Amino acid sequence: MSGDGRRDGLLVVRCQLGEREAFRELVRVWHAPLWRYVRGMVGSPHLADDLAQEAWVAVVRGLPRLRQPERFAPWLFTIARRAVAEHLRQAYKAAETPVEEAGAVAADDSLDDVLTAMQVEAGLGGLPPLEREVLILFHLQDLPLAACAEVLGVPPGTVKSRLHRARRMLRSVLAERGDEA
Repeated sequence: MSGDGRRDGLLVVRCQLGEREAFRELVRVWHAPLWRYVRGMVGSPHLADDLAQEAWVAVVRGLPRLRQPERFAPWLFTIARRAVAEHLRQAYKAAETPVEEAGAVAADDSLDDVLTAMQVEAGLGGLPPLEREVLILFHLQDLPLAACAEVLGVPPGTVKSRLHRARRMLRSVLAERGDEA
């Protein structure tokens, strides 16, 4: 994960006190992880730019009301998750985005040292959204289980189950492609 709770908490409090430089620092620390998460969920870099921007606008609006500043990371990813979910709902309703495009994924890191980023990208693209999302949050964004649970709105045990299922599915997808993990 890009930030640590204490530093992020101090930045949030400084933002709440009106320090613009603190907000610039939050964006500097968190924009790339936020963008990678959104890109991983929607596939399109241009769409990721738009949705990340929407998330930052929501952050600006909601930051004064954030009561647990040290919980900024899960709060940020929850906002991004809502933006992605709303986009996907609208896309499916309007039938503007083919399912294949909505399911395409890119990852900047691998799940472990054995797999290349391209292999992981190809494997993640073959997973359903719930499994893809939990792998992105836990492995690629390095969020702890509790933070993943908060972002996803499920108990930590459910995150563990999804992670187990997602890893198994990813291994299966990669094996089918000839990329053994």
